[in-house]
Amino acid sequence: MSEVKEKPPVRGGGGTAPPVTGGWTRFVTARPRLTLLVALVLTALAVLAGGGVADRMGSGGWEDPAAESTYATEALAREFPGSQPNLLLLVDAGKAGVDDPAATAEARRLTERLAAEPGVRGVGSYWTTGSPALRSEDGTQAVVAARIPGEEKAAGEVLDRIAPEYRGTHGPLEVTLGGGLAVRHEMQTIIQEDLLRAELIALPLTLVLLVMVFGSAVAALLPLGVGIVAILGTNAVLRGITEFTDVSVFAQNLTTALGLGLAIDYALFVVRRYREELAAGADPAAAVRTTLRTAGRTVLFSALTVAVSLAAMLVFPQYFLRSFAYAGIAVVLLAATAALTLLPAALVLLGHRVDALDLRRLLRRRTPAKAGAAGGGWSRAAGLVMRRAPVFAVLTTAGLVLLGLPFLGVKFGTADDRQLPATASSRVVQEELRTGFPGDPGGSLTVLAEGAATPAEYTAYRERIAALDGVVRVDGPVVSGTGAGAHASYSVIPEGSAVGDAAQRAVGALRAADAPFTTSVTGQAAVLVDSKDAIGERLPWAAAVIVLVTLLLVFLLTGSVLIPLQAVVLNALSLTAMFGAVVWVFQDGHLSGLLGFTATGDIETTLPVLMFCVAFGLSMDYGVFLLSRVKEEYDATGDHEGAVRFGLARTGGLITAAAVILAVVMVAIGTSRVTNTKMLGLGVALAVLMDAMVVRSLLVPAVMKLTGRLTWWAPGPLRRFHDRFGISESEPPAAPAPEDVEEVREPVGSRG
Repeated sequence: MSEVKEKPPVRGGGGTAPPVTGGWTRFVTARPRLTLLVALVLTALAVLAGGGVADRMGSGGWEDPAAESTYATEALAREFPGSQPNLLLLVDAGKAGVDDPAATAEARRLTERLAAEPGVRGVGSYWTTGSPALRSEDGTQAVVAARIPGEEKAAGEVLDRIAPEYRGTHGPLEVTLGGGLAVRHEMQTIIQEDLLRAELIALPLTLVLLVMVFGSAVAALLPLGVGIVAILGTNAVLRGITEFTDVSVFAQNLTTALGLGLAIDYALFVVRRYREELAAGADPAAAVRTTLRTAGRTVLFSALTVAVSLAAMLVFPQYFLRSFAYAGIAVVLLAATAALTLLPAALVLLGHRVDALDLRRLLRRRTPAKAGAAGGGWSRAAGLVMRRAPVFAVLTTAGLVLLGLPFLGVKFGTADDRQLPATASSRVVQEELRTGFPGDPGGSLTVLAEGAATPAEYTAYRERIAALDGVVRVDGPVVSGTGAGAHASYSVIPEGSAVGDAAQRAVGALRAADAPFTTSVTGQAAVLVDSKDAIGERLPWAAAVIVLVTLLLVFLLTGSVLIPLQAVVLNALSLTAMFGAVVWVFQDGHLSGLLGFTATGDIETTLPVLMFCVAFGLSMDYGVFLLSRVKEEYDATGDHEGAVRFGLARTGGLITAAAVILAVVMVAIGTSRVTNTKMLGLGVALAVLMDAMVVRSLLVPAVMKLTGRLTWWAPGPLRRFHDRFGISESEPPAAPAPEDVEEVREPVGSRG
C-alpha cells in the first residue's frame, strides 16, 4: 500500500458561508440580464427619491441637543429673541457716517421694514437702541440685528425670501448680510457647489487611473458604475432619513468619497479574482461562482468592518456626527451589494470580453500568463522586509509615532465663519464685526435666570458674577415676566477670545456661582465646553464598539487571537500621520497660504472623531483584503512566511492602486473652500496612503515575521468556535471518500 501524504490542516474556512455564496450566486450567474434589469429599475427609482436631498440638509449639528447651552439658547430665543440674533445687516454709510440724518432716516426705514417681515423677530439696530456695541469704532458702519426662529430649513427659506430685498444699495447705505444663519446658509451653498466640482474632478481622473490599473477600458468602467449606483442609492436613503431627523450637508461629501472609493476597492478585488479564475481555465460562469464564494466573502466581510467603524458615531448626540454614520453605513452596504450583484452579472455577460479595449497594448506587449504571475516584485519586497523584520518594525513604528507628535498639542474649538473663504459675504460681515466694532460680538456668554426673584436679588447676582475671575463686564439683567414664570438675561463678556481657555473657565465659574434662581449658561465657549463633555463621555463607548467588533470580525476571518490585536494596533498607528498633519497644518497654519484657508488656532471638536472612524474603517478594509489572501495560502500550505509573501504579492498592487484612487477622490473633496471639508478630504487621503504604502507594505509583514507561527495560535475553545462560525476566502475542501484516500497525495505548496 502506498504512503498517504497528509495535507496541512485547514485552520478556517470550514464555517458556514455567507448567503452571497449560496442561492444568490446561482441566481446571479443563471439570470444576469434579469439581475441587471432589476438593478437598473431600482437605481432609477433612487434617482427620483434622492432628488433635492441637499436642500433638506442642515449645515450645523455640532451642539449636543441635551446640553445646558442648547436649552439656554432655545429658551433665550423664545423669551428674548433680541438677545439671540442670527441675522445681522451690516450697514455701511461711507464717509458721511451712521449719524448722518439721511443715513439715519434710511436705516430706520430698513429697521421698521425688517421688523414687519413675516417670520422675523427681535429686530433692533443702532438707530433704535443707541447701543454703542452696534456702532463701529470709526462711525462708518452700524448693525441691524434680528432673529429668524424655527428649524434650519424653515429659517433658511425665510432668509432666501428676504435677502434679495435687503442686500445691496439703499439710498446712501450699502447693506451686507451676516450672522449665524447667513453663515450656515452660505456654507451649505458652497458645499453643494464644491461637491459638484469635486465629482467633476474625481470621476475622469478615477476613470484614467482605473484604465491604467485594469488595462481594459471595459473593466475600468465596471467599478465606476458600482460607485455611481452606491452614491445614488445613498442619496435616496438620506432623503428618507431627513423625514425623521436632521442630517448634515457635510455627509454628502462622505457619500461621494466612500461611494467611489469602496466601490473601486471591491470591484478591483472581485475583478482581479475573476481574472485569476479565467487564467486558470474556468469558463466565465464558473469563474464568477468561484469569485463570489471566495473574494465575495471577503468583500462582504470587509463591508461589515467598515460599517461597524462608521456606526460607532451613532453613540454621539451631535447630528453632525450621526449624519456621517447614516451616510457611511448606507454607502458601504450599497457598494458591497452592487459589487456582489451588478458586477458578477456584468462579468457573466462580458465573459472574456472584460479585457476588451486593452489600452496598455500601445505601451507594452501583454503576455497571457500575466494575470497569474503578477506580484513578483511585491513578493520580493515582502521577503526583504521579513529578512530585516526588527529593523523595519522599529523604524516604521518610530517614524509613524514621530509624525503623530504634533497632535499632543491639539486645541479644540467650534466652527465659525472662518470656515468659509475670505470672499464669502457672510464672513466679510463677521470679520468687520471682529475688527471694527468694540469688543468681540461673538464672544459674550449669556446667563439665563428662571424663577421668581426681587430686583435686589437680580442686582446681587449681577455683582456676584461680575466679581468672578475672567469676567470683564456684565450687562443686564433684562427681565421678562413675573413670579414663577419670570426670566432674566445677563450678558457676560469674558477675557480673551470667544472660545479661549479663559472663556471656558468662565463658563465653569458661572455655572458654579450661587444664585437664588435657576441659571443656565450659553454662548460659544459654553457650547464648546458642552460639546467636549458630550464627546468625552461617549468616546470610550465608541472606541469599545470599534475595538471589540473589529477583534471579533478579524478573529472570524483568521481564527487567530494575535492577528486581531495586531490589526487594531497597526490600524491605529496608520492614523498617526493624519492626526499630526491636522494639527500642524490646520491648527498651526502651516501651508495655509498654499491650501487656501484661514487657521483659527484650534480644531473643531467633532472632526478628529469623524476622521478616526472613517480612516480606521478604510484601513480595516485594506487589512481584510491582505489577511484574507494570507490566510488562504496558509490554510493550503502551512508555510507562514510563504503565505505572507503570497498575500502581499496578490494584494500589494491592488491595495496600493485602490488607495491611490481613493486618495484622488479624497483630495478632490479636499479642494473644497470650506475648511472642515478640506481637512476631512486631505487628512483621510494622507491616512489611506500611509496605511497602504507603509503599514501594509512594511509594518504588517515585519510584525508577522516577528510573531512567526504563533501568529495563528488560538486556544482550543476559540479554535473550535472558528471552525464552526469562521469565514475564509479559501473554499472548504470536500472530505474525501474512504475509497479515494489514495488521491489525497497533493504535496504541500503545489497549489497554483
